[in-house]
Amino acid sequence: MEYRRLGSSGTSVSALALGTMTFGAEADEAESHRILDAYASAGGNLIDTADVYTAGTSEEIIGRWLARNPAGRDSMVIASKGRFPMGKGVNDLGLSRRHLRRALEASLTRLGVDHLDLYQVHSWDPFTPLEETLGFLDEAVRSGKISYYGFSNYTGWQLTKAVMLARASGYSAPVTLQPQYSLLVREIEAEIVPATLDAGMGLLPWSPLGGGWLSGKYSRDTLPTGATRLGENPKRGMEAWEQRNAQERTWRIIDAVGETAKARGVSASQVALAWVARQPAVTSVILGARTVDQLKDNLASAGLELTPEEAGRLDAVSAPQFSDYPYGGPALEQRSRALDGGR
Repeated sequence: MEYRRLGSSGTSVSALALGTMTFGAEADEAESHRILDAYASAGGNLIDTADVYTAGTSEEIIGRWLARNPAGRDSMVIASKGRFPMGKGVNDLGLSRRHLRRALEASLTRLGVDHLDLYQVHSWDPFTPLEETLGFLDEAVRSGKISYYGFSNYTGWQLTKAVMLARASGYSAPVTLQPQYSLLVREIEAEIVPATLDAGMGLLPWSPLGGGWLSGKYSRDTLPTGATRLGENPKRGMEAWEQRNAQERTWRIIDAVGETAKARGVSASQVALAWVARQPAVTSVILGARTVDQLKDNLASAGLELTPEEAGRLDAVSAPQFSDYPYGGPALEQRSRALDGGR
């Protein structure tokens, strides 16, 4: 397992993180604990959860695993998130000092720990003053409740504004951003990736397999069935079958991934994950598995290095589709050079 710095911090994390949104939903507690065991055995050390994952059940399952594995608590970097409602109160949501304090304390209780290594705000809150949110996060760092903080699902301007305000206020700096990122979803390369690099932060991509699309489990124009995300719910959010199936780009990418995987003798998932792991600013790629077998297949991507030719083909077929202005044409070429380390 490769280890990288958690953003600009001094903490090292595995290049593959364990996402736990499936815990208590698609994976029961026994299977969730087996997944945690397998992840720890492979050398993984970053566990990512959130209070809203199965209404707190994910954190509770992790907490019981940590209680049975004291060594795991010492070696694991535990990350959680707060922002969305866990109850029905009018103040039970958002990034106010009041809500985040209660959300953090509740997460600590469910996890059975006295502090979190990384606490992330789950998305932007347009109603709470940014000064209030950053002030709380700085207080949480200084009090020892959290070691670091980060953001999730922020746009480029939101990230940059928060970073600049934290610096101007003398607050602890954010270390990570958690966005959606995959061969299917590359739009963050327009402004979010450059903003992250400019701030010296690390990316923790979620849904690196595009909600299962890049695993090779779906076929063109054949409605999914069975025990898969889309088989259980074809209209599932951004991953919805009808929308992506209708896009020729989707199948060009899936075909390229599958052909690369076949030539290398590996799974399609491993190819897709290897591509994400090597993108600029990426610290750790968040894996989401409902079974141990899925996790083990994903973890095998840790040793996979794509050749320049393979990576180039995947880059080309998955190139994000921007209009000519302001992100297309010369701007797209300049951005590509900058992300590659050139000018």
